[in-house]
Amino acid sequence: MADVMNMKDIQSWDAAKIDAKVLDLRKEIFGLKMQQSAAGMEKPHQLKVLKKNIARLLTAKTAAQAK
Repeated sequence: MADVMNMKDIQSWDAAKIDAKVLDLRKEIFGLKMQQSAAGMEKPHQLKVLKKNIARLLTAKTAAQAK
């Protein structure tokens, strides 16, 4: 579900695919936060992993634009 993404894989993606994945991960974070506030979470570390994945995606997108 919330696996750590590799930068090598992300760097080969285009901007549209990165944007779509960021949107998907943000929706997933929203759902997990709702779950956490309602009943608690089994794996609260997933929020941290998802946030770091978003940061990796945006970093790769910025690096690609700078080239």
